[in-house]
Amino acid sequence: MALLDVENLTVRFDTPEGEIHAVNGVSFTLDKGETLGIVGESGSGKSQLNFALLGLLARNGRTGGRAMFDGLNLLDASARQLNAIRAKRIAMVFQDPMTSLNPYMRISEQMAEVLMLHKGLSKRKAVEESIHMLDAVRIPDAKNRVRLYPHEFSGGMRQRVMIAMSLLCHPEILIADEPTTALDVTVQAQIMELLADLQRDFNMATILITHDLGVVAGFCERAIVMYGGRVMEEAPIDPLFEKPTHPYTRGLLDAIPRVDQGQDALRAIPGNPPNMAGAPKGCPFAPRCGFVTERCWAETPPLVAFDGARARACYRPIEEVAA
Repeated sequence: MALLDVENLTVRFDTPEGEIHAVNGVSFTLDKGETLGIVGESGSGKSQLNFALLGLLARNGRTGGRAMFDGLNLLDASARQLNAIRAKRIAMVFQDPMTSLNPYMRISEQMAEVLMLHKGLSKRKAVEESIHMLDAVRIPDAKNRVRLYPHEFSGGMRQRVMIAMSLLCHPEILIADEPTTALDVTVQAQIMELLADLQRDFNMATILITHDLGVVAGFCERAIVMYGGRVMEEAPIDPLFEKPTHPYTRGLLDAIPRVDQGQDALRAIPGNPPNMAGAPKGCPFAPRCGFVTERCWAETPPLVAFDGARARACYRPIEEVAA
């Protein structure tokens, strides 16, 4: 039985300009200890999908579908039920370490608050646990640095603090939303290596939200490629990189600079992501696709399974796209 089972999840936002269709019928499962990557350009619906799971959408947002976790549909859960799950059983590392921490509170206070709320620890014991977790994420001299303010840490160290806070209650699922944003390449590699080590140590499932396919290749076992709020392709990592079967996945992979190939110019996917005000007719990727047909403009392709663990939403034969 899957740890998390998401079925036909939708996210809508009511705005003065009309209804925004941010996520459109996304389904996936997550098993215990598994690492799942959710990939796509900005605006593809990755973050809103995961905000919906934790009840963190903006006030004008609403959801549909199911997201079953331990017998509870997270999309229908009350605020009290979600408060008992967030941080304790499902935790999230937010995108920007520079703004996610309260600049007016010491790190010790921010971390201890989590344990006092969810585990009922005394402040003294909560601070001790916080120091142990800072040690686990390899922050040097954690015993003294725990009493510093966020501005006294570098960007990479702040991200380590955010990861430590998310792991304080030993959650079953960790959602990492662009955990390496605004960090340099060396620190990115350190953060991803740290997450991989911690996942093994705590035996937790992880959802990694990113636009960086290179990060997914080194960290995840399986990936979902999203565009226009829909799943375009789903596959284990090795087959996805060796033989992408959707034009969008292929475009993302072609856009990655290759040091082993001489390239006169960087490749890019032409055009821009779709306007999600109203449900787009046909395939959302059709205006940018080099394999588009008349049917693509008129009908939205369903996500069809093939080769056991793979699926794609495209009318073009696999042989043509993967050639």
